[in-house]
Amino acid sequence: MGKKFAEYSNFNLSEINKEVLKQWDEKDIFRKSVETREGAPSFVFFEGPPSANGMPGIHHVMARSIKDIFCRYKSMKGFQVKRKAGWDTHGLPVELSVEKELGITKEDIGKKISVDDYNDACRKNVMKFTREWEDLTRKMGYWVDMNDPYITYDNKYIETLWFLLKDLYKKGYLYKGYTIQPYSPAAGTGLSSHELNQPGCYRDVKDTTCVAQFKAKSELPSVSEKWGDVYFLAWTTTPWTLSSNTALCVGPKIKYVAVQSYNPYTGVPATFVLAKDLLNAHFNPKAADLALEDYKQGDKLVPFKVVAEYDGSQLVGLEYEQLIKWITPENADKAFRVIPGDYVTTEDGTGIVHIAPTFGADDAKVAKDAGIPPLQLVDKFGNLRPSVDLTGKFYLLEDLDADYVKSHVNVDEYKKVEGRFVKNAYDPNLTEKDETLDVAICMELKVNNLAFKIEKHTHNYPHCWRTDKPVLYYPLDSWFIKSTAARDEMIELNNTINWKPESTGSGRFGKWLENLNDWNLSRSRYWGTPLPIWRTEDGTEEMCIGSVEELISEIEKSIDKGFMKENPYKNFKVGDYSAENYSVKNIDLHRPYVDGIVLVSPKGQPMKRELDLIDVWFDSGAMPYAQLHYPFENKELIDGGVRFPADFISEGVDQTRGWFFTLHAISTMVKGSVAFKNVISNGLVLDKNGNKMSKRLGNAVDAFDTIEKFGSDPLRWYMITNASPWDNLKFDTEGIEEVRRKFFGTLYNTYSFFALYANVDSFDFSQKEIPLEERPEIDRWIISLLNSLVKTVDACYEEYEPTKAGRAIADFVGDNLSNWYVRLNRKRFWGGTLNDDKLAAYQTLYTCLETVARLMAPIAPFFADRLFLDLNSATGKDKSESVHLAKFPEADESVIDKNLEARMQLAQEISSMTLALRKKVNIKVRQPLASIMIPVLDNSLQKNVEAVKDLIMNEVNVKAINFVDDSAGILVKRIKPDFKKLGPKCGKNMKSVAAMLQDLSQEGIAELEKNGQYVLNIGDQQVVVEKCDVEIQSEDIPGWLVASNDNLTIALDVTITEELRQEGVAREFVNRIQNIRKANGYDITDKILVKIEKLDAVNAAVEAFGDYISSQTLANEIILVDKIENATELDFDDYKVNIFVEKA
Repeated sequence: MGKKFAEYSNFNLSEINKEVLKQWDEKDIFRKSVETREGAPSFVFFEGPPSANGMPGIHHVMARSIKDIFCRYKSMKGFQVKRKAGWDTHGLPVELSVEKELGITKEDIGKKISVDDYNDACRKNVMKFTREWEDLTRKMGYWVDMNDPYITYDNKYIETLWFLLKDLYKKGYLYKGYTIQPYSPAAGTGLSSHELNQPGCYRDVKDTTCVAQFKAKSELPSVSEKWGDVYFLAWTTTPWTLSSNTALCVGPKIKYVAVQSYNPYTGVPATFVLAKDLLNAHFNPKAADLALEDYKQGDKLVPFKVVAEYDGSQLVGLEYEQLIKWITPENADKAFRVIPGDYVTTEDGTGIVHIAPTFGADDAKVAKDAGIPPLQLVDKFGNLRPSVDLTGKFYLLEDLDADYVKSHVNVDEYKKVEGRFVKNAYDPNLTEKDETLDVAICMELKVNNLAFKIEKHTHNYPHCWRTDKPVLYYPLDSWFIKSTAARDEMIELNNTINWKPESTGSGRFGKWLENLNDWNLSRSRYWGTPLPIWRTEDGTEEMCIGSVEELISEIEKSIDKGFMKENPYKNFKVGDYSAENYSVKNIDLHRPYVDGIVLVSPKGQPMKRELDLIDVWFDSGAMPYAQLHYPFENKELIDGGVRFPADFISEGVDQTRGWFFTLHAISTMVKGSVAFKNVISNGLVLDKNGNKMSKRLGNAVDAFDTIEKFGSDPLRWYMITNASPWDNLKFDTEGIEEVRRKFFGTLYNTYSFFALYANVDSFDFSQKEIPLEERPEIDRWIISLLNSLVKTVDACYEEYEPTKAGRAIADFVGDNLSNWYVRLNRKRFWGGTLNDDKLAAYQTLYTCLETVARLMAPIAPFFADRLFLDLNSATGKDKSESVHLAKFPEADESVIDKNLEARMQLAQEISSMTLALRKKVNIKVRQPLASIMIPVLDNSLQKNVEAVKDLIMNEVNVKAINFVDDSAGILVKRIKPDFKKLGPKCGKNMKSVAAMLQDLSQEGIAELEKNGQYVLNIGDQQVVVEKCDVEIQSEDIPGWLVASNDNLTIALDVTITEELRQEGVAREFVNRIQNIRKANGYDITDKILVKIEKLDAVNAAVEAFGDYISSQTLANEIILVDKIENATELDFDDYKVNIFVEKA
């Protein structure tokens, strides 16, 4: 007797987590998973560097689980997968944290605190939560080398950044320019929408404004001569609200004028209405005397002519066309009118105010007083909402009521802004370099002749109290990467990347590339990678440094010239790449040290470093090279394709235009290559109500507590299988508990059942193995299904679809292995001797459990390892120390029987009833029938059947499943009273009730089935007959066989038309030919030639379905011939057919 299978008294995944983790540490399993694959093909993975100056959250478990899954999978597939951790250590989050910690502002740096001390504080702060990150990484089972991480503030790392920048410089990609860029004066960061209502948020800013043209529906009074269309001019400082406009407001006592002129952009003639006092603000007085007819588009002076004057009250009630027709408001007939408002002034604008009732208190009041409806959406929960959600973006169509979308939304137009944030500061995926939605809308209006003036304007706008800065567009003197010069190549390379989801690659990322602007590299900060460019004071000479060696060489020249007294890096040894040599005691490439270095220009002039730091996104985007200190070390690993490009990366969707872009941009410009081949852009982890998690809202989930309570496996499994990684996850701990109970609990119980009886019978797989073909059908079915599962899961992992993989495994374990195989085979394990049948059952169940352990290992690494080792410790079948050192399962095609699988997978009741009816009239399953008809009494029955409709039709071989709402007139039913139940209810009326029930019409029976009861009138009494009081039976109808079971009735059309008969013959041929292929030992890809001897019973079928037979059997040709020598005789019951099959 071999070792016993481990048996457990309780089920605690958290404890299993800890115990397996301890075993991994003791046996150094992670290291072995890499070293044992030495010499194998590499699977290259890049770790996006997090910042350790903040605590890791539950969303990091999601992100790191996704990464871990595919690295583990590829390792089990035989690849060597090196995973180097990294730390993103520069940038604004670190600086803001330090400033808050020290109680200083940016302006205090260099005054209250030296740059040296400030940067030292940043260096310490950025690694503040390293221990917590390492702890979470370890506990959740994310295998990544944290003992030797790349750190972006490391001198080696920075040296590679300088090398890359010099490479770009030499290629002409770096330039200094003076242009308008988004900029936050102190921090350069975006705004958060939840901070907008803090005290002191509103400050004056300069932003894009628009004078829009609202087209009147009718002619103006007192204007005799028509001059183009009539437009009301209205000004707004927030163009994004124009889509929610439902009224225009005028001052009743204000004087307005009608002005004939031209649109200054398009040159289209029109009549414009605006306040008289503001006429000269929009029409140049110098053009007043010019003739309208003499104007040519492009003329600096646009002629105009005042043709009428009105009081505002005269304009009230006039209607106009909706400006932006994305959404039609409710009661649109009451909207889009000119209304009065006493608060309207002529201090600025046009004297006509654009009214968006959902986005302003004054707007809402004046609209309500005038009976103007607001523009509101209906969300999928039936709630009225403004067009912009609480996150500051236009509602996603999927979040709106479907019927509302159909009736109120111009989908094609709305998709242009669907999901777009009204201010870039609200969008985590946009930077300050992106075009704002305001600008986009203004440009759209301009193209459509609906914008009269677009300009920058100072107005009051909300600020974030944290950064104390709004989103502004300022002219900046900055260094840029001319990424637009590589735009086409970036787009071309992006088309070769496998994006998950594809829509991110072609949409969010692809469109970003199409509309790419040059990359503003400059950052006016202190803690970051210094821009390695030195310039003369007059800017006529400059030098880009690409290495420490080059810098030291240039310093020596400067010393010779007398610009510097000594070399600050004199202790550094060129060519020594040891960590000791690159330590800060020998060299520090940060500010302020590099700021004091003065170099000499080719013409002998002093050059000082440009004080800018580089964008921190360049740091992370350069990690493929910098993590290896390329090209100073490991040059062959990059240039030889060993560690570049990445086969796989994954980060949050917010990285689409961050790390994903910079990886792609840098690699395109430096190497002319993609940086990654496959990428998963994972969604957000929201609370269970769909809200973003935050400590402020009190809805954040502690990752450490969750792992301690549930264990990492159910957490990982829940996060991966609940929704696709790229979809937002509504996180609910109840879902983790459900996964623990339904999946892991079921798998645990299945193993426990196996171990219990296997130990009783001393089964340890040392016994003879029962050939699969000698095992019962149910064994062959589960093994077939298991191998199909292996194929499915392998393909899902290969295609970066972990959700589908996990769900397939869970379905197999719950629906098939436990609920079907084990449940129906319990008696085979109970009692008796260890005969072949019981041995087959043990071997079958063992194989399923061990294979499932391997399949689930990438997602649930702890429990999978425990299950794998518990099984193999007793049998010794696999000597691997861990499932993660074992091979991933390979499907055995020869044992997969799809027909068998289908029968078992289908809804058992409908399948068995249908097969019983076929058997009744001796119609083979291979012979197709026209249809099954199922009367449905409620929607749930139809929905449940629809879910497995295709499987049922395949299993029982029918062409269609038709549903009928009312069986009256189609199926003939009769009622058999249950006297035991009706007797006490009916008393002396029982006989009359029985007679009435037996004579009940088909409509009456249908009503009883549908409503659950039927009222019989007996004299002056009413008897309520309930469904449970009777048995409803169905009778066969001509051409149909009918079967009933409780509430389910099916009717099978058993009429075999000539076409169906022919297809049946064709299916028979396919089956027989496939058998011949198998008997002849043909490969599944081998093409064949088939000859069939002519016979009246089969000729028409072969001719009609020859293509079908060919496609199913890989036959190049199906030929009907008069006579065949050396034929194989096929017995088709009623006749015999000669056939000949050979390789093509």
